[in-house]
Amino acid sequence: MASHTQPSPAADSDDISPVTRTARRARTAAAEIAPLPRAVKDEALLAIADALEARSAEIVEANAVDVAQAREAGTSETVIDRLTLDPERIRAIASDVRDVAALPDPVGEVVRGSTLPNGIDLRQIRVPLGVVGIIYEARPNVTVDAAALCLKSGNAVLLRGSSSAYASNTALVGVLRDAVEGAGLPADAVQLVPGQSRDSVRELMRARGLVDVLIPRGGASLIRTVVEESTVPVIETGTGNCHVYVDAQADLDMAVDILINSKAQRPSVCNSAETLLVHQDIAAAFLPRALDALADAGVTVHADERVRAHAGASKATVVAATEEDWETEYLSYDIAAAVVDSLDAAVAHIRRWTSGHTEAIVTTSQAAARRFTQLVDSTTVAVNASTRFTDGGQFGFGAEIGISTQKLHARGPMGLPELTSTKYIVTGDGHIR
Repeated sequence: MASHTQPSPAADSDDISPVTRTARRARTAAAEIAPLPRAVKDEALLAIADALEARSAEIVEANAVDVAQAREAGTSETVIDRLTLDPERIRAIASDVRDVAALPDPVGEVVRGSTLPNGIDLRQIRVPLGVVGIIYEARPNVTVDAAALCLKSGNAVLLRGSSSAYASNTALVGVLRDAVEGAGLPADAVQLVPGQSRDSVRELMRARGLVDVLIPRGGASLIRTVVEESTVPVIETGTGNCHVYVDAQADLDMAVDILINSKAQRPSVCNSAETLLVHQDIAAAFLPRALDALADAGVTVHADERVRAHAGASKATVVAATEEDWETEYLSYDIAAAVVDSLDAAVAHIRRWTSGHTEAIVTTSQAAARRFTQLVDSTTVAVNASTRFTDGGQFGFGAEIGISTQKLHARGPMGLPELTSTKYIVTGDGHIR
């Protein structure tokens, strides 16, 4: 079955850009899907899941073009792994879409309500944001995840993925649009932003009035560009310069396990740890074990002088840390490490260098845990748990569109409720003021 092509913009003037035409169609589609009941949206999502599996060969074939080009360009294997799709991964993506269909629909939920003293009934309810633009890097699974979450929450979605995943995203969006239209929804509820140049990204970022919100997903440079240059409101998803602090009263076995899981379980994601901080009172007992465990996991340690003093007998690869290391999101088998004088010194280090994503403390002291959670100002603070738990699925949200590190509207893993706004319904009986 051929991919569904986007409709001809014949009704639009010839001098309107392709991006503007796409955004206008999305706005029309958003108005159509906003009032749809849950059953209709869920049917469309289940159709998407079935179509992904049925047309997986077509998707894999398109993805192979992107992977081959990435290899020719000398792209790192970590990035290629994120880019690659195979039948098993497509089945997993389809399963995730079915999971989204099973989640409660946030639209229409009453956030608060009351009957005022004058008899007026007042309700604040959740409503879709409208048109959501997603700008992201070479992760084609985001194409499907974002579309599913936006559709479930009653939004139309504009997808602007990396040019390095253009063939994959084109095939995926073709499948999505066919499935959505087959389920009776407007195909324009899911659209790929036309163009592969930066000009199309800039135009999307300036489509204020047509696009209601932009959500960037990717590295620090991408996010910074969208935040600084967009005239469309932005929900800032965060880079993950996450910290693990091992307190003076830590269980050493637990601390090693949490450190290795936080860093090495999947180092290429934003909730992996990038910096280890160790209280000076426990450094001599903990660091030799930690360095050997990091070595076994293949992790290079960028260490300050006090950490290097404990590395003599270790098999770890240890290099001298520079000032740049404290702010680096490695997304690789690297970690920065420092010894600190106190819990407050650890907090001061974190507050200076963190991206505001996730910080963890390992301690048996309730007082230390309480002080750490009070003083650290990040989206998530973990006590005796890996940083890797900062995830919509792990939090029980079913899915997430990203992890917001800002403080307005949404913060932390963003599930379906974060893809809605609210409006007030005022019901009277001839009331006048």
